[in-house]
Amino acid sequence: MRFLVDECTGTKLAHWLRKEGYEVFSVYEQARGSTDEFIIKKAFEENWILITNDKDFGEKVYREKYPHRGIIFMRLQDERSASKISVLHRLLSVYLQKIPNSFVVVTETQVRFRHS
Repeated sequence: MRFLVDECTGTKLAHWLRKEGYEVFSVYEQARGSTDEFIIKKAFEENWILITNDKDFGEKVYREKYPHRGIIFMRLQDERSASKISVLHRLLSVYLQKIPNSFVVVTETQVRFRHS
């Protein structure tokens, strides 16, 4: 599985995903300053699952009708890297096969899937 990690989501999460064996494109490392439009189009065209904590991507998908290959929206109270990694680890451990083509909202205690 391939993940595009949004700039605001951080490099530590991208590094952890790489150590877990996933292919990762880190916006912070490889395309810093990119617009949301560029990111969502790149993710779709190159078959990446987008990981973000930017709520604007919900608007891109549901109001502006941008297509996607899967988006994980991390809506966390604790924005530290360790928390993000812990929540993502639990999500991938249980729901890996459900993520493609879904808009996933994940918190410290809940996971919601919406197929667009």
